[in-house]
Amino acid sequence: MFQKDTVGVSLQKKNMRVTYNWLKDFVEIKIPARELVDKLTMAGLEVVSLEEKQGDWVLEIEITSNRPDWLSVTGIAREVAALTGKRLKSSFLNPEPRTPNPGSSILITIQDKKDCLLYTAKIIEGVNVAPSSDWLKRRLELIGCRSINNIVDITNYILFTYGEPLHVFDLDKLGASQAIVVRRAKNNETLVTIDGVERKLTPDILVIADSAKPIAIAGIMGGKDTEVSAGTKNILLEAAVFNPLLIRRGRQSLGLQTHSSYRFERGIDRATAESSSWQAVRLIQQLAGGKLTVAKSLGATQKANKVITLGSADAERILGKRIAAAKIKQILQGLGFTVKLAGKNKFQVRVPGFRQDVSLKEDLIEELSRVYGFENIPVSLPRFSPQASAGKTRELVSLLKNILCSQGLNEAITYSLVKSNFLKPAEKKEIAITNPQSQEQAVLRIGLISSLLERVAYNLNQKQNYIGLFEVASVFFWENNLPREELSLAIAVCGEKKYFLRQGAVKEEAGILNLKGILEACLQRLGIKDYNFLAAGPACCFNFMLGGENAGVLMQLPKEALSKFDIKNRDVFALELSLEKLFRQADLGKKYLPLPKFPGITRDISLVLKKDISLNAVLAAIKEAGQPLLRELKISDYYQGKQIPEGCRGLTISCFYSSSSRTLTEEEVSPVHDSACKIVSERFSAKIR
Repeated sequence: MFQKDTVGVSLQKKNMRVTYNWLKDFVEIKIPARELVDKLTMAGLEVVSLEEKQGDWVLEIEITSNRPDWLSVTGIAREVAALTGKRLKSSFLNPEPRTPNPGSSILITIQDKKDCLLYTAKIIEGVNVAPSSDWLKRRLELIGCRSINNIVDITNYILFTYGEPLHVFDLDKLGASQAIVVRRAKNNETLVTIDGVERKLTPDILVIADSAKPIAIAGIMGGKDTEVSAGTKNILLEAAVFNPLLIRRGRQSLGLQTHSSYRFERGIDRATAESSSWQAVRLIQQLAGGKLTVAKSLGATQKANKVITLGSADAERILGKRIAAAKIKQILQGLGFTVKLAGKNKFQVRVPGFRQDVSLKEDLIEELSRVYGFENIPVSLPRFSPQASAGKTRELVSLLKNILCSQGLNEAITYSLVKSNFLKPAEKKEIAITNPQSQEQAVLRIGLISSLLERVAYNLNQKQNYIGLFEVASVFFWENNLPREELSLAIAVCGEKKYFLRQGAVKEEAGILNLKGILEACLQRLGIKDYNFLAAGPACCFNFMLGGENAGVLMQLPKEALSKFDIKNRDVFALELSLEKLFRQADLGKKYLPLPKFPGITRDISLVLKKDISLNAVLAAIKEAGQPLLRELKISDYYQGKQIPEGCRGLTISCFYSSSSRTLTEEEVSPVHDSACKIVSERFSAKIR
């Protein structure tokens, strides 16, 4: 095929043209062409155009890169058969091999079996090269392929029909040794291809050669010297399976794109190559005469096919629709899978060689849904029972990243190998690299804050006014003389952020409270309630306590640390915490309560409190005293001024009381509220205002 496709065919990289009557050669079709187009499109074969030409319909179908089997009439006919409940006409798919007559011989050598998995050669002597029959010429021209002669047209016809690129050599133009060698090109070798261009070859390119020189670029284009012409009498027909990656690299380095290379890049089924070769022999002898004298194959013609176990319950679980076991078997068999019963409503499904995209039971279920019809599968909300566990780490990381992005942060991705970290926790020991490439990559990172500071410094140098970054990644350290890896979260904020409200633009300088607010938004979404923040030594440094355990730290980074990153006259606030500890406390279950039927009462507690007393402790005491009527508790005002003694702060705490069974009275609320005020006054020496 590939010896003429750059001359005779208008290449469509992703589209396949086929005619309605061509499909009918392989499957009985009784529905009109337009109805067929609708069925194919709904099943995933998008028909981008339908045109009536010379009494036939030409369908142009966009083919996805994972379905090379659709790059053939038989592949599309197989879909039509499955969609319409018909069977493929097997006589066109599995031709009988023919017995060669005594005559010529050929020696085939494959230098590297990884480059060429299968090579078949058939010699036909005494052919008559002439114009093609009208039916063949018309069929090719309808899909945009110019007719050349009967031999070349047959190879084109086989390519479009079965998806197997073929090549024909003029046997008498091969070297005197009558040998075929599949090998890599040598340095500085050249070949004039059939388009008349001299191509410079390299060892990255696979060639077909005789005993002396290249005669074709394997899988891409044939050579000018051995092409079939009007005087050709004896031919060598090649069908092969080449390494897809090698063909792609060769095609890219030469700047060529052909129908053959496009198919070889996506993988050729070995069984298809063998059967297509025999179909070509049948047509050549039928249309050009000649006798078959040699039929040789080198390499495996079959590949062990994957077997997948599938039950009807598997399909129902994913699709939300029960499909009868008999229907499952019918659909999969119609698509070319071999299906055997393996228990009640269970099957052993053997994947055919032309379906290289199928490896999981989910792939089979996708095939079922396509053919059964997406419109026949009910639309419903997915069943979701969120649970936090070690097995859900990936989902929780994804959720956490989404929350952080919604808070206006940008994700950073930094290297695991870093220089020795001067911000490393005192209780952790770094893991050094035995042979580091440089001092900048001397150890595995023990924390993420240093890496984020480098990104902060970079963004400040780019004149960014506000920087909010986070990273979720593993950190590494020694624990009990063993290396340990732990998933960690770090956040760094710096600069002035601008908010646009209805009243106008508002500017806010990043601070420790911004960081705390971002973290609490994450905790709320993750369903974590048992946490608090404890002051830790230096000013503006707090330990993040989770369930009574230290899980991380929030801090304003010291000036001496920032100066090492050349960050001057800026304040940077950062946190780092253990995600393993965080995720152990996560609870994504949601509990819904009815809206309150009865109004509540809000009462405030205004007090003066020493600054060294924990607000969390005060709120916990009020909550305890206010049971069972206290529903909500929040700080509604915070103030300092001349009226507030030195070392103290003024607070207003709002308490909301309500009952689900009745409207509360002042007589019921007052004793409870007085008790809350009393416990604050006595336990924390607070002055009630």
